[in-house]
Amino acid sequence: MAQARYTAIKEHIIRQIDGRHWLAGDRVPSENELAVEFAVSRMTARRALQELSEQGLLVRTQGLGSFVADSRPMSSLLEINSIDREIAARGHSHRAEVLCLEECHADHPTALMLGLADGAAVYHSIVLHWENNTPLQREERFVNPLFGPDYLKQDFTRVTPSVYLSGISPLTEADQTIEAVNVSTEVAAALQIAQDEPCLQLKRRTWCQRGIVNLASLVYPGSRYRFGGHLNF
Repeated sequence: MAQARYTAIKEHIIRQIDGRHWLAGDRVPSENELAVEFAVSRMTARRALQELSEQGLLVRTQGLGSFVADSRPMSSLLEINSIDREIAARGHSHRAEVLCLEECHADHPTALMLGLADGAAVYHSIVLHWENNTPLQREERFVNPLFGPDYLKQDFTRVTPSVYLSGISPLTEADQTIEAVNVSTEVAAALQIAQDEPCLQLKRRTWCQRGIVNLASLVYPGSRYRFGGHLNF
């Protein structure tokens, strides 16, 4: 059976994207241009572009055209999601590697952010989260022991710190900031990136009804991750 003409157009566009000839944000040929190139009707070209848009490979903007979509994973700025659930929602596998799990004494900035006295005992963890075979997030947390008394006993290769803490001390509010940062040699090595690669750092502080639960610093390679959200007015 002969290949449908709109399918040939789709496969051509996918090859250009997979081969990185067209990158995220690049404009793809218009319906008219594709119709001429493939000797098809404009309606056939429109169907190919529409289906690729529905599959998330293209973004279509009225009056401007179709553009290659950004395929990097995206997390919502407006929600707090556990990284393992976020990865699973993309149909990928999650793996966690615990790099540090200890009790320590809070320095002044950490104690101040957690509402504790300088030198107070806190729980400290560093967990590296992988998506398939690629490290995606380095998570560092300082936890008030009052709100996570068994924190050091948890197996964070099976349950994420976020899921554990929200389960025993349900969150009522949070504040967070995001900035571009350069990382240390140690962090770059963990994420398997060059040290000069820009990274995104999300710092988040969360509360339960009784007080401040934890302070988290989440670092993502900028080439592998992005943040976004949608607001209704």
